[in-house]
Amino acid sequence: MSLHEYEMSRLIDAEQYPFYVLIMAAMRRADNVNERILRASYPNVWNELEARYNAPGGLLASERV
Repeated sequence: MSLHEYEMSRLIDAEQYPFYVLIMAAMRRADNVNERILRASYPNVWNELEARYNAPGGLLASERV
């Protein structure tokens, strides 16, 4: 990790995003190795991210009116 990455993490932390928002964002940006680690660590989050990614507007069928 570099000083720049550390400083960026402080800026992101200051925004007080919910934990799973950060996990989903990390999944979107991860390289292949880190993606596998995140998928294994948070399978439910990965499944929802994948479902929403493939759903129109990110809305799941159960959320449509």
